[in-house]
Amino acid sequence: MKEQLLEIKQKAMNHIEQSPSLKELDHIRVQYLGKKGEITKLLRGMGSLPKEERPKVGAVANEIREEIESFLNTKIQELEKHQQEERLQKETLDITYEPPLPRIGHFHPLIQTLEELEDLFVEMGFTVYAGPEIESVENNFDALNAPKDHPSRNPSDTFYIDKDTLLRTHTSPVQIRAMKNHGAPLRIVSSGRVFRPDDVDDTHSPMFHQLEGLVVDKHVSLANLIHTLDIFIKEMFGEDMETRYRPHDFPFTEPSVEVDVTCHSCHGKGCGACSYTGWSMELLGAGMVHPNVLKHCGIDPEVYSGFAFGMGIDRIAMVKYGINDIRLLFDNDVNFLSQF
Repeated sequence: MKEQLLEIKQKAMNHIEQSPSLKELDHIRVQYLGKKGEITKLLRGMGSLPKEERPKVGAVANEIREEIESFLNTKIQELEKHQQEERLQKETLDITYEPPLPRIGHFHPLIQTLEELEDLFVEMGFTVYAGPEIESVENNFDALNAPKDHPSRNPSDTFYIDKDTLLRTHTSPVQIRAMKNHGAPLRIVSSGRVFRPDDVDDTHSPMFHQLEGLVVDKHVSLANLIHTLDIFIKEMFGEDMETRYRPHDFPFTEPSVEVDVTCHSCHGKGCGACSYTGWSMELLGAGMVHPNVLKHCGIDPEVYSGFAFGMGIDRIAMVKYGINDIRLLFDNDVNFLSQF
């Protein structure tokens, strides 16, 4: 049996030496050293040997097994090293190569403008207050003192979902929610998307963005409103920007004004962008909160007064960045948006 073990050893060593791959070496391990391998099969016949021969044969078998396993591991290491060297030669790395930087996105100019506006008013002591885009007719019109025959209630001017709900036409319903929930005193701004079935042109869109502000407290006056808006406009557009207040009519404010600013292009000198008037487009509407609005929200107009203002964020962005067509803000043209 010793001779047979030596023959198996020599046979295994030859196979290992000639093996070209790790896969074949694994097969050789199983063939000679496995539970059903040749050495194990041979040792099953040890029962026929004399008792005094069995320990000697077992010792020889263990020695041969260790030699085969040692030679096998050495061969595996040689093949692995050879494969690694081949891979390193094929997989070269040029450490001098400068790959292109990943393209990093940025905020849309509307979002940039929105965050600038909110940050500015927060610095002025306002709190940001949010509300839903699907609103009730009660909050959108009734609580804001809009008469039943007001043109803004017409289906041609409003996206109705049913007779009691609609897509909000302005962010003013958020002011109603805030006054109903918190009463007075109050100082908030609210922003978001609003919806009106306007014809699309260079200054109108059926979906646009608004930011509105509301202050309710004792002894609030129109002078406070003008001072607040002047600070906002100069902080947003620059110290050289001037404002112009024109009388207007809003159902939820009395008195009411529309606010213009000097042209962003010529700063009031007159140019083609402002039709040589020196003034830009109407920037926002404002006024003193109508007493009926305060009453509807449970606030005594004999004790409290307030002012409100609302502006199109899209128009603010257009003035700030010199954009002459609102459609550019919604076309998702990457070449255009990457300028900001």
